[in-house]
Amino acid sequence: MHNFNIIKRNLEFCGKNLCVETGKMAKQANGAILVTYGNTTVLATATMGKTANLESDFFPLTVDYIEKMYASGKIPGGFFKREAKPTTDATLNARLIDRAIRPLFPDGFRNPIHVVINVLSYDGENDPAMAGMLGASLSLSISDIPFNGPIAGVTVGYINDELVVNPTVPDLKTQSKLNLSVAGSDVSICMIESAATELPEHVMLDAVFTGHEEIKKLVAMQKDFIAETGKEKFAPELDLIPEEIMSRVEADFAGKVAAAAIIKGKQERQDAFDAAEAEMIEKYTQELGESYTENVRFYANAFHELIRRFVRDSILYKQVRADGRNMDELRDITCEIDILPIVHGSALFTRGETQSLGTVTLGGGSDEQVIDGLEEEYKKQFYLHYNFPPFSVGEAGRMGPTGRRELGHGNLAERALIPVMPDSETFPYTIRIVSDILESNGSSSMASICSGCLAMMAAGVPIKAPVAGIANGLIMEGSDFVILTDIQGLEDHLGDMDFKVAGTREGITAMQMDIKIAGITKEIMKIALDKAHNARIQILDTMKETIAEPREDLAPTAPRIESFKVPTDKIGEIIGPAGKMIKSIIEKAQVQVDINDEGIVRILSPNKDSIDKAKRMIKAIVTEPEFGEKFTGVVTRIEAYGVFVKILDGIKEGMVHVSQMHTSRINHPSDMVKLGDTVNVKVIESEKGKLSLSMKGLEGNPEPDPNAPAFRPAPPQNRDRYDRGDRGDRGPGNRFSGRRDSNRR
Repeated sequence: MHNFNIIKRNLEFCGKNLCVETGKMAKQANGAILVTYGNTTVLATATMGKTANLESDFFPLTVDYIEKMYASGKIPGGFFKREAKPTTDATLNARLIDRAIRPLFPDGFRNPIHVVINVLSYDGENDPAMAGMLGASLSLSISDIPFNGPIAGVTVGYINDELVVNPTVPDLKTQSKLNLSVAGSDVSICMIESAATELPEHVMLDAVFTGHEEIKKLVAMQKDFIAETGKEKFAPELDLIPEEIMSRVEADFAGKVAAAAIIKGKQERQDAFDAAEAEMIEKYTQELGESYTENVRFYANAFHELIRRFVRDSILYKQVRADGRNMDELRDITCEIDILPIVHGSALFTRGETQSLGTVTLGGGSDEQVIDGLEEEYKKQFYLHYNFPPFSVGEAGRMGPTGRRELGHGNLAERALIPVMPDSETFPYTIRIVSDILESNGSSSMASICSGCLAMMAAGVPIKAPVAGIANGLIMEGSDFVILTDIQGLEDHLGDMDFKVAGTREGITAMQMDIKIAGITKEIMKIALDKAHNARIQILDTMKETIAEPREDLAPTAPRIESFKVPTDKIGEIIGPAGKMIKSIIEKAQVQVDINDEGIVRILSPNKDSIDKAKRMIKAIVTEPEFGEKFTGVVTRIEAYGVFVKILDGIKEGMVHVSQMHTSRINHPSDMVKLGDTVNVKVIESEKGKLSLSMKGLEGNPEPDPNAPAFRPAPPQNRDRYDRGDRGDRGPGNRFSGRRDSNRR
């Protein structure tokens, strides 16, 4: 039996027990932590490659977030019945943790790092992503991997006008006006991801720092745990530029880099940088020979560090941006709608050299997106997809499956628009927005929000208010800092913060912050929020000039939907055995029909007549024909005892007994009708879904063949009495045997 050296800590945190432990599971990883919060359990591991990849110009960190379906008592779907591709939520959670921990590794660190979060148990109430972030921080901190932590994360909600830290997942979804994920150290904030229902800036700021107060408790607990269990840190080989090389490049090329850094156009500026770098390569190849060849990557890194210094210093100390704007100036904005024919709604939003083509497609219930993860399966009626092709940045690249970045940007834009979407009763459509980025020079996700909003208004989607987004940046050296409005790609790449804020005129609907430094203060965030508010209003004013409010009518190419409710006990009849009935309705009426468990039926088609036909057919199924009600139908079957007639567009079938076919006695129904004849009938009885019909006395019906054997016309004096034998005259409670009256013998 193993003698595990288990070390645990327990903390009462936000009303629930939090337990962290190490020493039992995954001991061969550099660091491993089991985190249990409530009844949600995650295993976080951190491992490091032994060899640094010094040829790489980026830090090779990978974060994987694995949802084990057994964690919530589910068996994976599909043929193989095992976990395969991560869900979108799992990918977004991995990205969330990556963004929080990435800035905390040493500069020049090039050893591969792999952090894996395995969700082992999920109670449906406590968010495994925040437990995973704690586990990631602690597994790195107790390991020998260089890491400038610890950090932690919490979720903040806004329920009944009060801020609540780590509310339950159901409360967050159904009661909260805010869903904020915030991460930080004990002194600053390092990551924000949020969705909100038009909340003002001061509430968002309070929410961030209310969460930070709780984060401090988690960091203190980690420090105590690390003191007992932490390993000595590994001393890596760092990819740092030798000072003599940095000095040489700066002395020889500072002027050229400084001149290129203030060229306004993105491609023109990059061409100037490339020309200067090519000149550097040629110069040092000739002058330094083998010494340059051996250190070529350091010279390349030094040149790019020179660009970084000049761009940052120009902004911070000279208040000059690369494209000549002042610190709070927006780039030129152009809004256009109805860009494309056929599509249900389209818009082109161009801000500087960033351009998003937004399109809207309207569909029915079958177009809803099915989400199957750790929680109960559910459907999304609105979703936004973001595409970022290589040509948008002037590159020739491979276009493959949707990446983490595209999922993250699309999710942010989607969350920003959700608060203004109409409810399903008001607008019973499935709505898909696609943002195709055609040009990119900073903040394409915010451009996606603007193009998507414009496209919806052009499509006639009755959104509650227009939404716009803006990205602000930060340049910080020591205590000196400058906050930039509407950052372009160069300022994002070389700056210290990417702070995105979206919302309406009334308040914020989404917010995201990533930083490259250890953290930012409340003062910096307040200034950034204020600047974002002013910029957002400017963009909304520009959008309003193009289209002020949603159109009243849908595009001619858009499908129309009519919805109505049917009794839930009739759903099975509408669908029919193996879906036979509903397939028949769809085929005959040429429509799309969706019906949910609550009995809400949605009929979708561009053609109003088709919708009306399908509606009649469905209502025929759920409505029992009333006594005495008259219909026109088709004879579909002939037997010796009577004929069968389909009514209500062929949905229901009833029988006309031979005695109810005519006022005269006939020998066989075929003496009067043939298959396919159209006849007029009335209901004389309905019992357990079976209809008894009569053709007697109704005009327009065929007459019996007088030459048929045993045809006997009813005597004129007895015809009234014969007619009174009709159940339709005697009432639904009386049955007619079909026998002749005794006095007629």
